[in-house]
This record gives sequence, C-alpha cells and structure tokens, in this order.
Amino acid sequence: MTSYALEMKGITKEFPGVKALDNVTFSVRKGEIHALCGENGAGKSTLMKVLSGVYPHGTYEGQILINGQEVQFKSIKESQDAGVAIIYQELALVEDMSVAENLFLSHDYMRAKVINWNRIYSEAQKWLDQIGLGIDPQTRVGDLTVGKQQLIEIAKALTKKTDILILDEPTAALTESDVEILMKLLNDLRAKGVTCIYISHKLGEVMTLADSVTILRDGQTVSTDPINQLSEEKIVTKMVGRELKELFPYEAHPISSEKILEVQNYSAIDEIGKTVIDNVSFSLRKGEILGIAGLMGAGRSELFISLFGGLKGKKQGTVSIDNKVMDIKKPADAIKAGLAYVSEDRKRYGLVLGMDIAKNTTLAALNKVMKLKVIDQALEIKNASEINSRMKLKAPNLETKVGQLSGGNQQKVVLSKWILNDPKVLILDEPTRGIDVGAKYEIYKIINELVQQGVGVVMISSELPEVLGMSDRILVMSEGTITGELSRDEATQEKIMTYATGGKKRESIANS
Repeated sequence: MTSYALEMKGITKEFPGVKALDNVTFSVRKGEIHALCGENGAGKSTLMKVLSGVYPHGTYEGQILINGQEVQFKSIKESQDAGVAIIYQELALVEDMSVAENLFLSHDYMRAKVINWNRIYSEAQKWLDQIGLGIDPQTRVGDLTVGKQQLIEIAKALTKKTDILILDEPTAALTESDVEILMKLLNDLRAKGVTCIYISHKLGEVMTLADSVTILRDGQTVSTDPINQLSEEKIVTKMVGRELKELFPYEAHPISSEKILEVQNYSAIDEIGKTVIDNVSFSLRKGEILGIAGLMGAGRSELFISLFGGLKGKKQGTVSIDNKVMDIKKPADAIKAGLAYVSEDRKRYGLVLGMDIAKNTTLAALNKVMKLKVIDQALEIKNASEINSRMKLKAPNLETKVGQLSGGNQQKVVLSKWILNDPKVLILDEPTRGIDVGAKYEIYKIINELVQQGVGVVMISSELPEVLGMSDRILVMSEGTITGELSRDEATQEKIMTYATGGKKRESIANS
C-alpha cells in the first residue's frame, strides 16, 4: 500500500496566454505537515484549486492519486467527499450565524424537516473541545476574533471526515497567541494521522511546523526536501532562483531636518464614544522611514486611518504638513494635502478587483490623465505603463483585471496608484502582508527610492524584523497611545515588546 496520501503527477494548467502550471509533480506522505512554498504567481493556489475541484477534471492535464487511487474531481463537492478540504485566507463563514450552525451548515442535520438543535449543539461542542476552543457553540461567529474564526473553519472541515487539510496563509491575520493555538492544533491533527498541506510566506513557521517542503517557481516544481535539509536562506534561494543577500535591503539615506508631517496632542473618539487614540504627538521628516510597531489592537491603523480622514467620529489636536495646519475631514482632503494611505486590506480598500490594471493605477491621480474633464485613454495607458514598469509588475497586459493578479502584484498596483499621485507622505499599513519574499524585496527597494526623493514614509507592520530592518526610527503603540520611541541603532525586539505591552512609558531616544 502506498505511503502517499496524495500524489499529483504532471499537472499542467493553462489560462489564455499563461501557463500557470507546467508539469508539476507534488506528493505528500500520510500524516505529515507538508509546506508548499513559492513566490506569488508561482502556481501554489492554482495547484490547490486543481486538487480541490475548483478547476475540474478535463480543464488540466495530469493525474491526481489519493491513497494510490486515481481520482477525477468534477466539482468541489466531489473533492470534499474524497476527504479533501481547503481553508482559504478569506474565511467562508456566515458571521450572523452561530458557531454550531456554521459547523453543520451543509450537513444533513440542517436539512432535516425538524432540526434537532440539542443534537447540533452537543455535536458542535464535541468538535470545539477536540480543537481546544472553549466557547459556547451558540456564540455568534461575527463576535469571535479572526484567529478563533480560523479554528472554526478547521473544525468545520474536520466534521466532513477530512483526511487531507489544505491551509492557505492561515496565520496572515492572527495574533501571536492565536498562532500558537493553531500550531498546537495542527500538531495534534498530525498525531491523529491527518495530512496537512501548509501554504505560507512566513518561513519561520514553515521551519517550525513542516516535515517537508515542496517549492514551486514559475509554475514548475523546483524541489521537495525534508525540513532538516533546509534553512530559511535555502528556501528563499530556491523560491526566487537567486540569492537575496539581505532580506531587508535598507540603504543609508539623507534625512532632512525639515518636518514634513507633525501631529500634536491628537485624540480620536469613534462613533460610540470610545477613545481609540489618546493624546498622540509625533513628527516625520522628509526622506525618513518611520516604523510603527505594537500588538494587534494597539491603535496603529486607527491612528493613521483617522489622520487620513477615514475614521468616523470626533478628533482633537493639530495636524501640520509642511508647517501648515490642515483640516482633514475626509480622504479627499488628505490626498489633496499630500497624504497617501496603502491599506492593510488591499482587496477591500485599495483596489477595484473587477477593474483593469490601468484604471486602478490612475484612480487617485485622475487629474494626470484627463483632458477637458474627460479621461484620455492614451494618457491613462502611458502613465500606468510607466509607473508599473518601474514597479516591475508581472502581468500579461494593462487590461488584465487586478483580481486575477497574485497578491504581490496587486500590492504593486496599489503602490503605483499612490506613487503616481506624487505624495509627500506615504503611509504603508502592513505593506508586505501575504506576499512572497521576492515581492517583499522589490517593495523594500521601492521604499528606498521614495525616501531618496524626499518622500516621508510611515510603515506600520506586525513583523518586527521588517520594522527593525527598514526603519530609521520606530514608534511603539499600546492602547491608543505612543509608549516608546527608538532610534534605529537602539531598537531591539525586546525593547519594542516592552513598550508594546505597556511595560514602560514613552521614552524618546531619537529626537523628534
């Protein structure tokens, strides 16, 4: 009997003008956690969509074998019936329903003429206990954290007798404590013989969790290796096809003494009267990269969304750009004042997914592509082509819908949109979340170019190595206020975490 739970042989998948998978071979042993790594656009998601029946048999070439037997899935349901389940980065839960209802939404329990709620709640509690989630099954899913929702998705998959569990970037939006719970659960599932395919750009997690790693590049299989024969550096080299000498290519650059942005005694109160930002003061100089660190819920995003005019409610304090006090009531005011904001949720707030690259790129700078208040398509294409070429965007053409691009290329389109508007201050909220190391490196190089031109960059990030690796100065937030300020030379992970957990009050090490 085969020792492989899954074998995919010679998988080739083509789209118009693009060969997404080219003779890919991928095998996973029973009861192992197998990491699937590669840059955005390498073919990971396409391969998993072939496996899970999103792309049915007949739309690709090659064979799929489960426990040595060939399968030909014509639908997602057929894949699920064979024991394959996939947990996507965008969770598929109904927030207004209870945990129990979500767990058994497609189960026969919910199709009965008379629903036995006592049985459903009892069964749901068993599954919640199995995954170590101590919550009431009648809890509304929308009231749970993203981390707990992620665990509910896994429990939902397990109720369908899943043998092969695929997790696509499962920790992208999780807190550190939720990541620990997820890892413990995956280790428990491995011990019970469940086979897991783990897709992640977080190589530290891969090194900690995986038994073996398959790497894809440009739609082809590069290698499959046991984890004890790999390091993060070796994985990166295989993924990008070249060595990245530094993951964070910080370049020394001149920083003006001139304050391009100054915020004084700033507070923000939301619509229900809660103070989300409490008496914050800081400044940003021309040509400076200002890192913003802190735990989830510290108020990092809320501060800059508010400054950008996107947070409803009241605000107090002064905001000055180039020594001129600004009254920013809405994002249009902020854009006019020279601010640009790259949201952490690029799909929801950064892009129009059904619109093409060229139109997305020029959305914030329509004045550059209009003549007599009408968009000049030739100007639109010219501007979009120039800026996206500078970004090294990988796409068939500028008419491609951005929803069809990889995460890294979507992020480049968002950056293109704002850079085309010539901002004075560029606010980057989790700029490299969910993108591969190669795309991260290119985005860091773009940041370096911008500060060389005198743009002030604010970089909000939950990745401490990223903050430490790219920032000139770091502000740490906790509970809606700034608790620490560190120069590049003084900053360490330990000091940041001390300030982030409220261990010290603000201590200005770098003059502001």
